[in-house]
Amino acid sequence: MLRDTISKAWIAPLFGIAMAMLATTTMTVARADSAGVDPKQIQKEVRAEMQRLIEEEGLLDQAIERGITSYIEKQRALARTKQQRSSASKAKNVRAVSENDHIYGNPGAAISLVEYSDFECPFCKRFHPTAKQLIDQSGGKINWVYRHFPLAFHNPGAQKQAEAAECAAKQGGNDAFWRYSDLIYQRTKSNGSGFPIDNLVPLAKEIGLDVAPFKQCLDSGEMVARVKADYENGVASGVTGTPGNILLHNGSGDALAKAGALPLARLQAAVEMLSRKHSAK
Repeated sequence: MLRDTISKAWIAPLFGIAMAMLATTTMTVARADSAGVDPKQIQKEVRAEMQRLIEEEGLLDQAIERGITSYIEKQRALARTKQQRSSASKAKNVRAVSENDHIYGNPGAAISLVEYSDFECPFCKRFHPTAKQLIDQSGGKINWVYRHFPLAFHNPGAQKQAEAAECAAKQGGNDAFWRYSDLIYQRTKSNGSGFPIDNLVPLAKEIGLDVAPFKQCLDSGEMVARVKADYENGVASGVTGTPGNILLHNGSGDALAKAGALPLARLQAAVEMLSRKHSAK
Protein backbone atom coordinates (compact mmCIF):
# COMPACT_ATOMS: atom_id res chain seq x y z
CA MET A 1 0.00 0.00 0.00
CA LEU A 2 2.77 2.44 0.94
CA ARG A 3 4.74 1.60 -2.20
CA ASP A 4 1.65 2.19 -4.35
CA THR A 5 1.04 5.51 -2.60
CA ILE A 6 4.61 6.70 -3.14
CA SER A 7 4.60 5.54 -6.75
CA LYS A 8 1.45 7.50 -7.52
CA ALA A 9 2.87 10.53 -5.75
CA TRP A 10 6.25 10.71 -7.50
CA ILE A 11 5.32 9.68 -11.04
CA ALA A 12 3.52 12.95 -11.78
CA PRO A 13 6.26 15.34 -10.56
CA LEU A 14 8.99 13.23 -12.18
CA PHE A 15 7.11 13.22 -15.47
CA GLY A 16 6.66 16.98 -15.15
CA ILE A 17 10.37 17.54 -14.64
CA ALA A 18 11.22 15.26 -17.55
CA MET A 19 8.86 17.12 -19.85
CA ALA A 20 10.27 20.45 -18.68
CA MET A 21 13.80 19.21 -19.41
CA LEU A 22 12.76 18.01 -22.86
CA ALA A 23 11.00 21.27 -23.69
CA THR A 24 13.89 23.38 -22.42
CA THR A 25 16.47 21.33 -24.29
CA THR A 26 14.47 21.33 -27.53
CA MET A 27 13.92 25.09 -27.46
CA THR A 28 17.51 25.84 -26.54
CA VAL A 29 18.92 23.55 -29.24
CA ALA A 30 16.65 25.09 -31.86
CA ARG A 31 17.78 28.59 -30.91
CA ALA A 32 21.43 27.51 -30.74
CA ASP A 33 21.25 25.84 -34.14
CA SER A 34 19.84 28.97 -35.73
CA ALA A 35 22.62 31.01 -34.16
CA GLY A 36 25.34 28.70 -35.44
CA VAL A 37 26.23 27.26 -32.00
CA ASP A 38 27.03 23.55 -31.57
CA PRO A 39 23.69 21.92 -30.48
CA LYS A 40 25.43 19.00 -28.78
CA GLN A 41 27.36 21.37 -26.53
CA ILE A 42 24.12 23.16 -25.59
CA GLN A 43 22.41 19.85 -24.84
CA LYS A 44 25.30 18.85 -22.62
CA GLU A 45 25.18 22.14 -20.70
CA VAL A 46 21.38 21.96 -20.22
CA ARG A 47 21.60 18.40 -18.93
CA ALA A 48 24.41 19.37 -16.58
CA GLU A 49 22.38 22.28 -15.18
CA MET A 50 19.31 20.09 -14.68
CA GLN A 51 21.49 17.49 -12.95
CA ARG A 52 22.84 20.19 -10.63
CA LEU A 53 19.34 21.39 -9.79
CA ILE A 54 18.30 17.84 -8.93
CA GLU A 55 21.39 16.89 -6.92
CA GLU A 56 22.38 20.17 -5.24
CA GLU A 57 19.09 22.02 -4.85
CA GLY A 58 16.80 19.01 -4.42
CA LEU A 59 14.50 19.91 -7.28
CA LEU A 60 13.25 16.35 -7.70
CA ASP A 61 12.93 15.80 -3.94
CA GLN A 62 10.81 18.92 -3.61
CA ALA A 63 8.59 17.87 -6.49
CA ILE A 64 8.13 14.37 -5.07
CA GLU A 65 7.38 15.77 -1.61
CA ARG A 66 4.72 18.07 -3.07
CA GLY A 67 3.25 15.14 -4.96
CA ILE A 68 3.13 12.91 -1.88
CA THR A 69 1.62 15.70 0.25
CA SER A 70 -1.04 16.35 -2.37
CA TYR A 71 -1.87 12.64 -2.62
CA ILE A 72 -2.16 12.24 1.16
CA GLU A 73 -4.41 15.30 1.43
CA LYS A 74 -6.70 13.92 -1.27
CA GLN A 75 -6.89 10.54 0.49
CA ARG A 76 -7.72 12.22 3.80
CA ALA A 77 -10.45 14.30 2.17
CA LEU A 78 -11.89 11.14 0.62
CA ALA A 79 -11.82 9.36 4.00
CA ARG A 80 -13.61 12.30 5.65
CA THR A 81 -16.28 12.25 2.96
CA LYS A 82 -16.83 8.51 3.42
CA GLN A 83 -17.02 8.93 7.21
CA GLN A 84 -19.57 11.74 6.89
CA ARG A 85 -21.72 9.65 4.57
CA SER A 86 -21.49 6.70 6.95
CA SER A 87 -22.44 8.90 9.93
CA ALA A 88 -25.41 10.33 8.04
CA SER A 89 -26.61 6.85 7.13
CA LYS A 90 -26.22 5.41 10.66
CA ALA A 91 -27.87 8.44 12.30
CA LYS A 92 -31.16 7.25 10.82
CA ASN A 93 -31.06 4.37 13.32
CA VAL A 94 -31.61 6.76 16.23
CA ARG A 95 -34.51 5.59 18.37
CA ALA A 96 -37.66 7.69 18.08
CA VAL A 97 -38.34 9.95 21.06
CA SER A 98 -40.94 8.52 23.42
CA GLU A 99 -42.42 9.05 26.87
CA ASN A 100 -39.73 6.74 28.23
CA ASP A 101 -37.04 9.29 27.37
CA HIS A 102 -35.71 12.02 29.63
CA ILE A 103 -36.81 15.23 27.91
CA TYR A 104 -35.84 18.78 28.78
CA GLY A 105 -38.07 21.39 27.19
CA ASN A 106 -41.26 21.08 25.18
CA PRO A 107 -42.14 17.36 24.77
CA GLY A 108 -43.96 18.22 21.54
CA ALA A 109 -41.09 20.14 19.92
CA ALA A 110 -40.54 19.62 16.20
CA ILE A 111 -36.84 18.91 16.66
CA SER A 112 -35.00 16.98 19.36
CA LEU A 113 -31.36 17.25 20.29
CA VAL A 114 -30.66 13.62 21.16
CA GLU A 115 -27.46 13.46 23.18
CA TYR A 116 -25.66 10.19 23.92
CA SER A 117 -23.58 11.20 26.90
CA ASP A 118 -21.14 10.10 29.60
CA PHE A 119 -21.27 11.71 33.06
CA GLU A 120 -17.48 11.41 33.38
CA CYS A 121 -16.67 12.90 29.97
CA PRO A 122 -15.08 16.38 30.31
CA PHE A 123 -16.49 17.41 26.93
CA CYS A 124 -19.98 16.40 28.03
CA LYS A 125 -19.52 18.47 31.18
CA ARG A 126 -18.62 21.46 29.01
CA PHE A 127 -21.48 20.79 26.59
CA HIS A 128 -24.20 20.37 29.22
CA PRO A 129 -24.93 24.09 29.78
CA THR A 130 -24.69 24.74 26.02
CA ALA A 131 -27.42 22.19 25.29
CA LYS A 132 -29.59 23.73 28.01
CA GLN A 133 -29.06 27.18 26.55
CA LEU A 134 -30.05 25.95 23.08
CA ILE A 135 -33.38 24.68 24.42
CA ASP A 136 -34.07 27.71 26.62
CA GLN A 137 -33.60 30.06 23.66
CA SER A 138 -35.60 28.01 21.15
CA GLY A 139 -39.08 29.14 22.12
CA GLY A 140 -40.30 25.56 22.43
CA LYS A 141 -39.12 24.52 18.95
CA ILE A 142 -36.42 22.16 20.23
CA ASN A 143 -36.19 19.75 23.13
CA TRP A 144 -33.23 17.88 24.59
CA VAL A 145 -33.28 14.11 24.98
CA TYR A 146 -30.58 12.66 27.23
CA ARG A 147 -29.39 9.09 26.61
CA HIS A 148 -26.54 7.21 28.25
CA PHE A 149 -23.26 6.32 26.57
CA PRO A 150 -20.80 5.48 29.37
CA LEU A 151 -17.35 4.94 27.86
CA ALA A 152 -15.47 1.86 29.01
CA PHE A 153 -12.40 3.79 30.14
CA HIS A 154 -14.61 5.96 32.39
CA ASN A 155 -16.12 2.96 34.18
CA PRO A 156 -17.20 1.97 36.72
CA GLY A 157 -17.89 5.63 37.55
CA ALA A 158 -19.75 6.61 34.38
CA GLN A 159 -21.83 3.44 34.35
CA LYS A 160 -22.88 3.74 38.01
CA GLN A 161 -23.69 7.44 37.61
CA ALA A 162 -25.93 6.61 34.64
CA GLU A 163 -27.70 3.92 36.68
CA ALA A 164 -28.06 6.34 39.61
CA ALA A 165 -29.67 8.98 37.38
CA GLU A 166 -32.15 6.33 36.24
CA CYS A 167 -32.89 5.40 39.85
CA ALA A 168 -33.56 9.08 40.56
CA ALA A 169 -35.95 9.17 37.61
CA LYS A 170 -37.73 6.02 38.81
CA GLN A 171 -38.51 7.64 42.13
CA GLY A 172 -38.87 11.30 41.22
CA GLY A 173 -39.71 11.36 37.53
CA ASN A 174 -38.28 13.57 34.79
CA ASP A 175 -37.61 16.53 37.08
CA ALA A 176 -35.59 14.39 39.49
CA PHE A 177 -33.56 12.97 36.60
CA TRP A 178 -32.54 16.41 35.40
CA ARG A 179 -31.82 17.81 38.89
CA TYR A 180 -29.69 14.79 39.72
CA SER A 181 -27.86 14.88 36.37
CA ASP A 182 -27.24 18.62 36.52
CA LEU A 183 -25.59 18.29 39.94
CA ILE A 184 -23.31 15.47 38.81
CA TYR A 185 -22.12 17.55 35.86
CA GLN A 186 -21.62 20.59 38.07
CA ARG A 187 -19.53 18.68 40.62
CA THR A 188 -17.63 16.01 38.72
CA LYS A 189 -13.98 16.59 37.87
CA SER A 190 -14.45 14.09 35.01
CA ASN A 191 -12.20 11.43 33.46
CA GLY A 192 -13.53 8.39 35.28
CA SER A 193 -13.27 9.21 38.96
CA GLY A 194 -14.44 12.82 39.07
CA PHE A 195 -17.54 12.07 41.13
CA PRO A 196 -17.05 9.32 43.74
CA ILE A 197 -19.51 6.44 43.58
CA ASP A 198 -19.93 6.75 47.36
CA ASN A 199 -21.51 10.17 46.80
CA LEU A 200 -24.34 8.90 44.59
CA VAL A 201 -26.68 7.98 47.44
CA PRO A 202 -26.04 11.20 49.45
CA LEU A 203 -26.78 13.17 46.28
CA ALA A 204 -30.18 11.49 46.05
CA LYS A 205 -30.89 12.50 49.62
CA GLU A 206 -29.80 16.06 48.84
CA ILE A 207 -32.48 16.47 46.17
CA GLY A 208 -35.17 15.05 48.45
CA LEU A 209 -35.37 11.42 47.35
CA ASP A 210 -36.03 8.55 49.74
CA VAL A 211 -32.59 7.01 50.34
CA ALA A 212 -33.60 3.38 51.04
CA PRO A 213 -35.41 2.62 47.74
CA PHE A 214 -32.83 4.63 45.83
CA LYS A 215 -29.97 2.61 47.30
CA GLN A 216 -31.81 -0.64 46.67
CA CYS A 217 -32.33 0.34 43.03
CA LEU A 218 -28.68 1.28 42.59
CA ASP A 219 -27.20 -1.72 44.39
CA SER A 220 -29.43 -4.25 42.62
CA GLY A 221 -28.31 -3.32 39.12
CA GLU A 222 -31.93 -2.75 38.15
CA MET A 223 -31.01 -0.02 35.67
CA VAL A 224 -28.15 -1.80 33.91
CA ALA A 225 -30.42 -2.92 31.05
CA ARG A 226 -31.82 0.59 30.58
CA VAL A 227 -28.35 2.10 30.29
CA LYS A 228 -27.23 -0.70 27.97
CA ALA A 229 -30.21 -0.12 25.65
CA ASP A 230 -29.26 3.54 25.27
CA TYR A 231 -25.63 2.65 24.64
CA GLU A 232 -26.44 0.03 22.00
CA ASN A 233 -28.76 2.39 20.14
CA GLY A 234 -26.02 5.00 20.21
CA VAL A 235 -23.60 2.54 18.61
CA ALA A 236 -26.19 1.61 15.96
CA SER A 237 -26.67 5.32 15.29
CA GLY A 238 -22.98 5.89 14.59
CA VAL A 239 -21.93 7.29 17.96
CA THR A 240 -18.27 6.54 18.68
CA GLY A 241 -17.52 9.16 21.35
CA THR A 242 -19.22 11.65 23.62
CA PRO A 243 -21.12 13.84 23.45
CA GLY A 244 -22.68 12.03 20.50
CA ASN A 245 -25.35 14.42 19.28
CA ILE A 246 -28.06 13.76 16.72
CA LEU A 247 -30.61 16.37 15.69
CA LEU A 248 -33.84 14.53 15.00
CA HIS A 249 -36.81 15.94 13.09
CA ASN A 250 -39.59 14.18 14.94
CA GLY A 251 -42.18 14.46 12.18
CA SER A 252 -40.14 12.91 9.39
CA GLY A 253 -37.50 10.95 11.26
CA ASP A 254 -34.78 12.85 9.39
CA ALA A 255 -31.60 12.77 11.49
CA LEU A 256 -28.47 14.89 11.38
CA ALA A 257 -25.34 13.80 13.26
CA LYS A 258 -23.47 16.62 15.03
CA ALA A 259 -20.86 15.01 17.24
CA GLY A 260 -18.80 16.77 19.87
CA ALA A 261 -19.13 19.66 22.30
CA LEU A 262 -20.21 22.10 19.61
CA PRO A 263 -20.64 25.82 20.40
CA LEU A 264 -24.14 27.24 20.58
CA ALA A 265 -23.94 29.07 17.24
CA ARG A 266 -23.09 25.90 15.31
CA LEU A 267 -25.93 24.01 16.94
CA GLN A 268 -28.38 26.78 16.13
CA ALA A 269 -27.21 26.86 12.52
CA ALA A 270 -27.69 23.09 12.20
CA VAL A 271 -31.18 23.32 13.72
CA GLU A 272 -32.07 26.14 11.33
CA MET A 273 -30.88 24.11 8.34
CA LEU A 274 -32.98 21.11 9.42
CA SER A 275 -35.99 23.34 10.04
CA ARG A 276 -35.75 25.02 6.63
CA LYS A 277 -35.41 21.65 4.91
CA HIS A 278 -38.75 20.50 6.26
CA SER A 279 -40.63 23.80 6.22
CA ALA A 280 -40.08 23.90 2.45
CA LYS A 281 -41.85 20.55 1.96
